[in-house]
Amino acid sequence: MGKSKSTASDPFAAALRLLTRRDRSEAELRDKLNQFGFSASQVAAAIKKCHDYNYLDDRRFAQERARALMRSGRGIGPKVLLDLRRRGIDESLARQTLETVSREFDPRQLLRKKLTSRYPGFSYQGADEKERRRVIGYFQRRGFPLESIFAVLKESPQ
Repeated sequence: MGKSKSTASDPFAAALRLLTRRDRSEAELRDKLNQFGFSASQVAAAIKKCHDYNYLDDRRFAQERARALMRSGRGIGPKVLLDLRRRGIDESLARQTLETVSREFDPRQLLRKKLTSRYPGFSYQGADEKERRRVIGYFQRRGFPLESIFAVLKESPQ
């Protein structure tokens, strides 16, 4: 099954190995440990131990994940909320995190930065309808509000 000898029977060691690679939500860690074939009680004990040592914190995970998505321009608003929910963050924490982290970023500035890197030299005024739709769709899929998209695109150079 691909488990190393040292962690084959130790769910806490397996959890540490997983958390060393990247931060995870409790739900993600639980799913992974279940996939490794540990019993429900072993998984619960490993997760409790991770909480006790502060290795596992859904609030911290959600905030860092939201910041990373927004900073990179891969998601904002509803896209971030959806990503957090898919990773097992409960609805209220996901919404609270989005509200908190959103205050740290200017959506239009993020959009400008992503526009420059993804579509250098793009001119809304000079683009044909198909190209405009493609660029607008790209930003909509990342959760940017339509009014922000149009405002930033229309200020782009001619």
